[in-house]
This record gives sequence, C-alpha cells and structure tokens, in this order.
Amino acid sequence: MRCESAIKYLDAFRTGELDQKQCRIISRHLSRCEDCSREVAGLEQLALQASRIRTRAPGTILESVLEKTEDSYGELETEIGRVRVGFNARGITMIAPVASDSESFQRTYLLRRGRSIRRAELPRQFADAVRRAAAGETYPAASVDLAGLPEFERQVLLLLRSIPRGEVRPYAWLAREAGRPKAVRAVGTAMARNPLPFLLPCHRVVPAGGGIGNYAFGSELKRELLRREGAPVNEMEQLAQKGVRFIGCRTTGIYCFPSCHHARRIRPENRVPLANARQAVSAGYRPCLGCRPASLAS
Repeated sequence: MRCESAIKYLDAFRTGELDQKQCRIISRHLSRCEDCSREVAGLEQLALQASRIRTRAPGTILESVLEKTEDSYGELETEIGRVRVGFNARGITMIAPVASDSESFQRTYLLRRGRSIRRAELPRQFADAVRRAAAGETYPAASVDLAGLPEFERQVLLLLRSIPRGEVRPYAWLAREAGRPKAVRAVGTAMARNPLPFLLPCHRVVPAGGGIGNYAFGSELKRELLRREGAPVNEMEQLAQKGVRFIGCRTTGIYCFPSCHHARRIRPENRVPLANARQAVSAGYRPCLGCRPASLAS
C-alpha cells in the first residue's frame, strides 16, 4: 500500500472503524513506514487535546437552532381583525385570520407549507408591513418565502407585485403575463390559495367581465382595500354592468383598463367605452404600454 492511499484511512484505523482486512493492511504498512506512524501518533495527540477543551453547550442552543431551521408565527392586531403571521429567516410565509385554535393553525400550516411551526415573537418589520398592508396603506418592502409551493403558483403570486397600487387586472392578464395564456383556471386557484394576502395583493385581481369578484376575506373587504388604494371601485362596477372592459382616448389613440392611471387622466369628452380588445383594435386604438391590455386575446 502506498502512503497516499494509507493516509486516507489512518484516522478510521485509529478509531477502530475499519474492518479486519483493512486493519491488517494498514498495520503492515505502518510497521514499515515511519512517516505514516508519526501521522497516527499526531492524530492521537490531537484527539487527546480536543477532549480537554470540551465545553457544555449553552442552554439556549436548541432555541437558536430552531429559530434558524423551523418556521415561527406571531399574532397581530390589524384593521381587519387579529391575524397570525408565519415567518422564518427568509421572510414572511403565511398570513391567516385567527379563526381557529393554534393547533389547527399549525396543522394547516404543515399541510400547506410542508414545515412545522411554533409560536414566537413577530419581528417588528414584518408586523409593520402586514399591519399597513391590511389597512390598504403603502408599506415597507418585506421579504417573503414561497418555498415549497408549485413553480407556476409561485410565479403567479410574485407577478401580483407588478399590478400598481390602485389598479386591477383580470385573471387572464396574469395567465398571459406568466406565459401560460390558457391557465386562467390555475391562476384563479393560485389566488384562492394565496398564503400572503395583502403583501401579495390578490385583491387587485378581478373577473374578466369586470366587477370585483370573490375574495378570501370577503368581497366587501376587497372593495374597501381597493378604495383605500385609490381604485375607482364604483366606476369599475358601473362599467362592468354596461359591458365596458376598456377605455379608449380619442386624442392619443390608446386604450386601457378602466383602473389604469393613464385612463383615469383622460378628459370626459375624450373617453371612449370599448367592449373588448377586438373592438378597440378595429377602431384604430393601440394598447397602453402601462397596463398592457394587449395581453388579452379578446
């Protein structure tokens, strides 16, 4: 046996981890090789010194490890009521109303996110972001963790951040933006399962025919959040009842979603109601580069 091969097994030889055949081979080599024998002696000396510097682990080590490896949650009072906020070292993981006991929440969290969770103090920056988002206010950027969710679901949820405050988009728009225009139903499912309402604003997604649509916390809260963000909720619902999906501008030749900030600056005499994108295009209008209604094949 060459020294290069023997040296890989010297520590295992010293601790008795090798089988009998390997031990005999190493023993024969050591009987003939002074360098490798000195290497074994050195390992013995290091092991002896290491045993002398043992120390008892601090009593808080388990808690510290759990903080890094296990998700936690805290409770927070908001304008919509008391909510539980899940979080970990990567960001906020779930927001849910306090509608059941903590054990039920923990079971739901394990089922939804695939990880266990325990009660802990909610970091101030997370609490501030959730409280202000739930009030429909602008809020400081907060990191989120969507690990464990299906890839398309994560993609669609993160796209919600591209919908400006005070504006709405239909489900089909999100599907197109995600590169899967036929996945409208999957988008609806992702919105219904959104683990981070408010922070990932699914309340800004509405039915293709207009109106407000459903919301996990109730349609009225959805309306209220949109109003607080500055969305023209009453106008959107009135236009939906009339079958109007887009607004064109006579002076610019551009058409937008009714909630688009550009559309809301159009003077009344220049506003043109449009039933669908085909009507807009046939009338000579081009899609707004801001709200991108051309993402809809309708």
